[in-house]
Amino acid sequence: MAHLSVSPPAAAQRTDPDALLAFTQAVLRAEGVPAADSHLLADTLVTAELWGHASHGMLRLPWYVARLRSGAMRNVTQVRTVRDTGALVVLDGGHGIGQVITEQAVTLGVERAKRFGVSSIGVRNSGHFGTAAYFTRRAAEAGCVALLCTNASPAMAPWGGKHKSIGTNPWSIAAPAGRHGTVVMDLANTAVARGKVYLAAERGTDIPEGWAADAEGNPTTDPRAAIEGLILPMAGPKGYVISFMFDVLAGVLTGSAFGDEVAGPYQPDATSGAGHLLLTIDVAAMADPAEYGERVEALVDATRAAEKASWADEILVPGELEDRHHAELSAVGITLTDTTWASLATLSAETGVELP
Repeated sequence: MAHLSVSPPAAAQRTDPDALLAFTQAVLRAEGVPAADSHLLADTLVTAELWGHASHGMLRLPWYVARLRSGAMRNVTQVRTVRDTGALVVLDGGHGIGQVITEQAVTLGVERAKRFGVSSIGVRNSGHFGTAAYFTRRAAEAGCVALLCTNASPAMAPWGGKHKSIGTNPWSIAAPAGRHGTVVMDLANTAVARGKVYLAAERGTDIPEGWAADAEGNPTTDPRAAIEGLILPMAGPKGYVISFMFDVLAGVLTGSAFGDEVAGPYQPDATSGAGHLLLTIDVAAMADPAEYGERVEALVDATRAAEKASWADEILVPGELEDRHHAELSAVGITLTDTTWASLATLSAETGVELP
């Protein structure tokens, strides 16, 4: 890649990640969220910032707070088991905090995979959980390969359609990578995650061509028009069909909401109804861990050593860019737009929690 540093927007505020974490946790505590759950939710937002994914970072805190205040998202999350066959479990999140529900699913998924070799955890009545990679990485760190998919509120139209009825429906796969740590992918099935459109709107910048269409289906580079219109699928109809099938897995199969029934995190007073599906494989149940480690290290090494194109300085493997951003921003601090900072200042005034 030609450029790896994370450049702040023109108008921005920089702050220490630990101070931002403490502030976020305190705001959530003021809204009645238990301490451990507050820390988890705060950590997902700050970690997204550290990975360079501001679209899933602090700009979402006011959205979550608004949903807590309206009751659309319950401040005390209570997860109950709907079905348990051993390797397969279905959980009902009761419209609690998506991150808390998904953390419980990952903990259970790893435990059952260690017992049975493989596990499948379905989740219904959950909510937005931030970046999927935050959770698949945790499974990989426990020696498992994990695939996590979720459905989301309508963002794209079915291929050939005009009105949005299908979500971005993101998914992540993570796997242990020996001495290289973890290899991980996390992507939406649209040309871009919708949060990046909201981030562009906050920053007052245009979005690239090919990301979105307006409410009439016309291509647009205006993020505000895109929010009211359509996010385009990645790779044309391929993105549409992948998103459709993940709605089958995460929504229909789990007994949760699906299609245009799912509400997004930016909707302050509508229960989400999002569903998730987590598939977890214990590496030790399928292969000798040492041999697997050698094989995955060989794959990473060979990929990095491949002949580079003229425009590239180096070749990275999935997840490496986020790891580098995390190291860089942990040292220099997280940069927030003035718009995001102003929204945090409003929360500070409302909750009495001092900004860092």
